[in-house]
Amino acid sequence: MRTFFRSLCLFIACCGAVSPAYAQKIERSTDTVKKAVAKPVAVVKPKGPKAISKELSFGIRLNSNGWSLYSDIGTIRPRDAKHADMFYNVRLWQVEFTEKKHQKEAKSTGAGSAGGSSNSYIYGKINNFYALKLGRGYMRMLAGKPDPGSVSIHWLYAGGFSLGMLKPYYLNVYSDPNAIKYDDDKEDFLDQYVIQDNAGFAKGLGEMKYVPGFHVKSAIHFDFSANRKSMIGVEAGVNAEYYTQDVQIMANQKPSTFFIDLYLAFQVGKRW
Repeated sequence: MRTFFRSLCLFIACCGAVSPAYAQKIERSTDTVKKAVAKPVAVVKPKGPKAISKELSFGIRLNSNGWSLYSDIGTIRPRDAKHADMFYNVRLWQVEFTEKKHQKEAKSTGAGSAGGSSNSYIYGKINNFYALKLGRGYMRMLAGKPDPGSVSIHWLYAGGFSLGMLKPYYLNVYSDPNAIKYDDDKEDFLDQYVIQDNAGFAKGLGEMKYVPGFHVKSAIHFDFSANRKSMIGVEAGVNAEYYTQDVQIMANQKPSTFFIDLYLAFQVGKRW
């Protein structure tokens, strides 16, 4: 009997020592299972082309009263980020340099220049008129390009500040060793028998007069590019400018503060 009680006590003591360790092991196993269940499973999304957000382009405009060189810097506003190269509007900054010509301008050759080296000149022209323009605009999509190689069509409207620049037009004449402008000698300046040729672009640059103003334009823009990261565009529209002082380009013609013209533009650039 005494041996039985000793064995029973030893068994109870062993059970008391093992139970806490076994319980801790079960608890650790339960925590591991909970963490494994709670950890979210990462979803791998298929990678598509990077959304286009910017564009930069350069172009030339052929105006009904002159010519222009310009650059557009745009921020693309896609209707759908997945199709930013097909369906999008564009917020634009525009920088443009333009020369305006009078409808009465016509080239002539200097007296006695036949067979000689005299350059041509524009009879009656008294000022070159240039303008530097900074504008803000928007191109609103009218039709997208769902298929590569198709054409997208946008309506463009823009406006902003214009800085007009008047440069005196100088002529070389036989009656004076120095080049003259209209204000120096009106009679010789308009006498075709004494005019040799124009004095060149650089003459008169130091006498430039500046006239502030503003401009607005509206156009239809066609993008023919087949590559989502390039631009090949043609634009047709109308442009209007107003200046705060009279601008006179030709002698004996009425000066003007308002100019309006039609234009056709050719444009190349890139998107990223």
